[in-house]
Amino acid sequence: MAPFALANRLVTNAEFQRFIDDGGYQRPEYWLADGWATVQQQQWQRPLYWQDAEGGALQFTLNGLRPRHPEQPVSHLSGYEADAYASWVGARLPTEIEWEYAANQQDFVPPDFNPNKLQASIASGDVPLLQLYGDCWQWTGSAYRPYPGFQPSQGAIGEYNGKFMCNQWVLRGSSALTQSGHSRPSYRNFFYPQDRWQCSGLRLAKDLIPTDHTQE
Repeated sequence: MAPFALANRLVTNAEFQRFIDDGGYQRPEYWLADGWATVQQQQWQRPLYWQDAEGGALQFTLNGLRPRHPEQPVSHLSGYEADAYASWVGARLPTEIEWEYAANQQDFVPPDFNPNKLQASIASGDVPLLQLYGDCWQWTGSAYRPYPGFQPSQGAIGEYNGKFMCNQWVLRGSSALTQSGHSRPSYRNFFYPQDRWQCSGLRLAKDLIPTDHTQE
């Protein structure tokens, strides 16, 4: 891995609203080609389950229609929306290798930790990562492909793993609806990048060393 930085928390509803207010769903420069085609075809204007009414910003939840809390993690994003937001803020989605490496460095969150400190350098390990599990699955920029040396098992498990390793992206972490046994650094979830129905959000990443294209 090259040196990288990871945001210590997930992107919030208020932050994603600023992307919308800036015309994010109307600006193709932030979207992957397939993502922009999907936006046009599906006429996306906001995340799934968001509603705007006279009563204010609302979100449909498991408890019905409720006010949308600005500081809660934005959820039910497609991979395309997550990638577009990251591009808009000048960041990117983490790779699944970066996410797993960072998650494996986390032991506990100190009680005096300041959640307003947004960026965490994994190399220095000075800022713990929040919301790794239990809030939202987190899109990565990695394709769901087998690890080197992978061989499908016999039977239904092998068929499930092998046949779905095509055109899907990896998500890491877990949501509030996830079984506890699946909330671990190594667990690979996967969905098509246009899928929005899962409790999926995003954590931003950046390269720590700028790429210099002027030198070989």
